[in-house]
Amino acid sequence: KLLLAYCALALFVLAFFTLACCSLSVFQMMKKGECYFINGTEKVRFVERHIYNREEYCNAKRWNSNPQLMEYKRGQVDTYCRHNYELDAPFSVERRVTPSVSISLVPSSSQPGPGRLLCSVMDFYPAEIQLRWFQGQQELSEHVVATDVVAKGDWTHQLLVLMETPAQRGVTSSCQVEHVSLEQPLRQHWEMPPGRLPCSKVLMGIRGSVLGFVFLMLGLGFYVYRFSSFFFEEIPRWCLRAPEV
Repeated sequence: KLLLAYCALALFVLAFFTLACCSLSVFQMMKKGECYFINGTEKVRFVERHIYNREEYCNAKRWNSNPQLMEYKRGQVDTYCRHNYELDAPFSVERRVTPSVSISLVPSSSQPGPGRLLCSVMDFYPAEIQLRWFQGQQELSEHVVATDVVAKGDWTHQLLVLMETPAQRGVTSSCQVEHVSLEQPLRQHWEMPPGRLPCSKVLMGIRGSVLGFVFLMLGLGFYVYRFSSFFFEEIPRWCLRAPEV
């Protein structure tokens, strides 16, 4: 027992001085398997990458000299790539979600006019999509600003496209969306409602109405005050005046 205790103590002291004098080194080795598909599984390419401490390396001479290893790697085109494609395709490659399209009027304080039209395309998959603006039958290739296609985190995406040309009364504006989930292009139309006034004119009208109401109430109050003064002061004097003989 005493000998075992001395041995354990010696190992502890040796480990302590080793850790104290020498810095620990961390080594990382990683292997990545990548599959590339063309036209479904018609053409498949399997790529295996070897990375050591964040540096990719390839020992091609040693691997090519091993026929069994090469045969196994070639077989992974079927056992790894095509097999997993069949499992995942219904939830990834073949997934289709139809976009929802809406148009809204965005007020602009820096430019004249009633505002700018914003086309919001929401909840679509996959991410590839095409959007075009039309005023009447004319496509607007300029004065159109679009955001990047943004992933929402639920396997759907969204896109916002602003038409910088001011909305015009009597002209129909259209937002056309083309997506793989649609059998034909989807168009959303927008027309300025009749009698619609710009926001600034509406606010001026409201302010004028409020001021007119205030002045009306002030005038009415002054009239009531004058009438009450006359009623309570002048009429009693007439009633108390002595009759002439």
